[in-house]
Amino acid sequence: MKKIIPILILTFLFISCSENKKETTAKKTEVKKTEVAANYKSIEVDIEGMTCEIGCARTIQSKLSKVDGVTYSKVNFEAKKGIFTYDSNKLSEQDITNKISGIGGGDLYSVTKTTEIKEVIKKNK
Repeated sequence: MKKIIPILILTFLFISCSENKKETTAKKTEVKKTEVAANYKSIEVDIEGMTCEIGCARTIQSKLSKVDGVTYSKVNFEAKKGIFTYDSNKLSEQDITNKISGIGGGDLYSVTKTTEIKEVIKKNK
């Protein structure tokens, strides 16, 4: 019995030390983002449905200025027009008109005419 215990201990140590450990290597995938140069365009839109300067015109101006890709947003209540500059790589003219029409659940404002402006205004003043 005295010989069996040391043999069992040695066998246990031998087995536990010879255990193969698997090394896992995690591959790091490097993603490179390529920035496309911004292509700014400015448009003037005729907006129907505005009834007040603060509640309507400023709301449209504020909401569009927060859209990713819009760099300039100005709405003139009296003229019922808005001027917007946007990066055409991120947004289209249709996206701008859809955003305006969608404010207030889509029942309040509508764009009746869109005209591209030659002079590009890049930032709100």
